[in-house]
Amino acid sequence: MTFTWADFVSAEPRFAGTVQRRFETYRHHVLATLRKDGSPRLTGLEVTFRWGELWLGMMPHSRKAQDLARDPRFALHANPGTDDRMEDGDVRIGGRAVEVLDGEVRARFAAGLSPPEPFLLFRAEPEEVVATSVDGSDLVLRVWRPGGPMRTLRRGSGDDPVREEPYGEAGAEGRPESREGG
Repeated sequence: MTFTWADFVSAEPRFAGTVQRRFETYRHHVLATLRKDGSPRLTGLEVTFRWGELWLGMMPHSRKAQDLARDPRFALHANPGTDDRMEDGDVRIGGRAVEVLDGEVRARFAAGLSPPEPFLLFRAEPEEVVATSVDGSDLVLRVWRPGGPMRTLRRGSGDDPVREEPYGEAGAEGRPESREGG
């Protein structure tokens, strides 16, 4: 089953908003693809959110484009920023990149953006969205996968097992609300 960015937004609007803002804070991010031999390749990439979709544009003969044409799986990591604050945490998206061949969609995408020509356009189909932040001494992971609710996992710095918080509304900034003793 295919899931789009719009499906993620519909399922978890506050979390999706936090993730999108995190990506829109900086222009350049890091894309991981798989080389022909299966080893990972990391490259820089600009991403665009338009019409409820997450778009990846790139030059036709780039290694990342060749990788995605061969194997559409990717991981996309948001730029961590210029310092160690990482407001809204560390964010990454994993999924599949589907090349867009429809000329009308490509022209609509290019209108107003003026990407360098020629370009390839991929629509991201998220299969996992993860935001990591720190709350006191806990590492907090918010994880969304298609077909289920967002999960919030807490891991302390000791040997205690990972704790899953009950599903519920996140705090005002899309961060999990603190729970005493939890």
